[in-house]
Amino acid sequence: MLACALPGPARAAEETVEITKAYIEAAEEGYRLTAAYSFDLSHGLEDALQYGVQLYFTTEISFTRPRWYWYDVLTRQYHVTILGSVSQNFPSLDDALFFIRRPTRWVVAPRGALKVGEVYNVTVSMGMDRNYLPKPIQVSAFNNSEWTLASQKKTFQYRAE
Repeated sequence: MLACALPGPARAAEETVEITKAYIEAAEEGYRLTAAYSFDLSHGLEDALQYGVQLYFTTEISFTRPRWYWYDVLTRQYHVTILGSVSQNFPSLDDALFFIRRPTRWVVAPRGALKVGEVYNVTVSMGMDRNYLPKPIQVSAFNNSEWTLASQKKTFQYRAE
């Protein structure tokens, strides 16, 4: 009887973010990330949105250059919130999720931060940041798989231009 109440493997697929596209391009002002994510919100997350709970999503990116003596991280994490720092209004949940799922051309490193011609390992991940939820919701969110939404890290190589 207890096993019937536990979430099964099919439920875990709903709470996974898939990185379907990620690449870096050089631009005049720096290096830009273009990415696309595929995910659906669980019923619990959709209900929370209907009751006015703000959800925050984080995209992390790092550039590293392979070295035999250390691991060199060159950039930092970027946070995007629809109603916070981005301040963009959307007419529907689908439009807001479209924006979150397809960040395009974010400057992730200033010009000169990468050495031209060097090959860098770029690692990208994305997920919902439960640390920004209201405290009463955080308590239950950390123990509830419906409130977990995250990708695996995706790593690719980029030769700086």
